[in-house]
Amino acid sequence: MALSSPASLVVRDLTKRYGAVEAVRSVSFAIAPGEIYGLLGPNGAGKTSIIETILGLRSPDAGSITLNGVDALAHPAQTRREIGAQLQFASLQDKLTPREALASFASFYENAAPVDELLGQFSLTNKAAASFDSLSGGQKQRLFLALAMVNRPKLLVLDEPTAGLDPKSRHELHASIRRLKADGRSVLVCTHYLEEAHLLCDRIGILHDGRLVASGTPGDLIAGSSAKTRLIFRTRKPVDAADVGSLVGILDQSVHHDGWRVSTADANRTISALVQKLAAGDNEMLDLQIQRPSLEDVFLELTETVWSDTP
Repeated sequence: MALSSPASLVVRDLTKRYGAVEAVRSVSFAIAPGEIYGLLGPNGAGKTSIIETILGLRSPDAGSITLNGVDALAHPAQTRREIGAQLQFASLQDKLTPREALASFASFYENAAPVDELLGQFSLTNKAAASFDSLSGGQKQRLFLALAMVNRPKLLVLDEPTAGLDPKSRHELHASIRRLKADGRSVLVCTHYLEEAHLLCDRIGILHDGRLVASGTPGDLIAGSSAKTRLIFRTRKPVDAADVGSLVGILDQSVHHDGWRVSTADANRTISALVQKLAAGDNEMLDLQIQRPSLEDVFLELTETVWSDTP
């Protein structure tokens, strides 16, 4: 998919080896200003190696990285000044407060964002004087996001930013990340959460065994899948296999608990035919679930591997 504006980050043919293991295999992608790009893959797919090379923590064996037209491998100090990062495994001294942490980080930069501005931006003002060990998981993650923004970066790199958070804290952190996008910053999110990638990212790159096997908007990736809509239904009286198989659009069928699971080429016509058949037989629909194709289906189709959200 072509970017609609000049890319802020361009990664081309990135390769990283650890001995005989090729962890990243000729990966290429680009992120435009004001875009959230997600690298989606299970643990071991190569996500962390990619972001570590972008951040200058590791040297690639091949490939190039440019940030706003500057060669990041040739000029690492220059490009690092324009990058903020929130890494998966981060911590602070237990009794350090958010205000102290932000002030300490700000002292490293000539044009740092004001501490009070960051506290307000990430809803930490009322916790400014609280010790780090007293913060909730969501508050700690928002603090790490604020620390990543101290240098006013043009590119923000987030490695599993919501790992271990409850749904409410995850929602709040997503809102903070979307505000950064609205400010025109480029955001790279590495995640193994399918739902997070779908809801948060403008485009997604799917990683498998170090390779980028697909890239596009969540909608485009799903639309390009051959997976079909699934219906799961349960009725007051049993429906026999022949009647289920005769429904319009049915591709396959299987017993599901005390009902049926079917795949259909046309969900609307299948449901309509099912309702008519139930009415003719004086039967009643007790439950109906419609499962549209998802990123999980895309991953399975591309990799022949069942997705797992387990870290």
